[in-house]
Amino acid sequence: MAGSTPSLDKIVGLLRRLPGIGPRSAQRIALDLLLRKRELMPQLALALQQAHQAIRHCGRCNNLCEDALCGLCSNGRRDHSILCIVESPADLLAIEDSGAYQGEYFVLMGHLSPLDGIGPDALHLDLLEKRLAEEGLQEVILATNSTLEGEATAQFVAALVPEGLRVTRIARGIPMGGELEYLDRSTLGRAVQGRAALEP
Repeated sequence: MAGSTPSLDKIVGLLRRLPGIGPRSAQRIALDLLLRKRELMPQLALALQQAHQAIRHCGRCNNLCEDALCGLCSNGRRDHSILCIVESPADLLAIEDSGAYQGEYFVLMGHLSPLDGIGPDALHLDLLEKRLAEEGLQEVILATNSTLEGEATAQFVAALVPEGLRVTRIARGIPMGGELEYLDRSTLGRAVQGRAALEP
């Protein structure tokens, strides 16, 4: 970057490696830290270092945590009969924020993507199979993304579920406030196929 310094270039280069941050955004963030939020830099560096040392995978659900078990797995009030399988910690947080689910989770930490070299070995399936074998489990909810990779992952994981367990897929379709005439055909088709009975 012309008119820059090696230290600034290094910050920009590292920021660009994060998802959703392009060259302009990385440059803007780096300059903002240096010019207006300089006091945040040591705090940010310390927080990143502490997170790097402290955060690991939960031994039960594979989510990120700082103890052997995450707060959700160690919460005795969760419904142990339902297991929701998600692709990422961000997906888990989104479902938790909805307040509509009180069961347990398993985080795959990715999805199948042969083109990117991501196969079943990357999805922590050995730990998942232990969870699926636990007593008291009645339902497995597949909450992977509605993409080709997410669908392929859901089908692959569904094949691992032991007989006798109910397997469901999160509903997909029309967003609240959405108008039918503006929806794409694929979304509308899935909404019709995944229709549910109205509760009185």
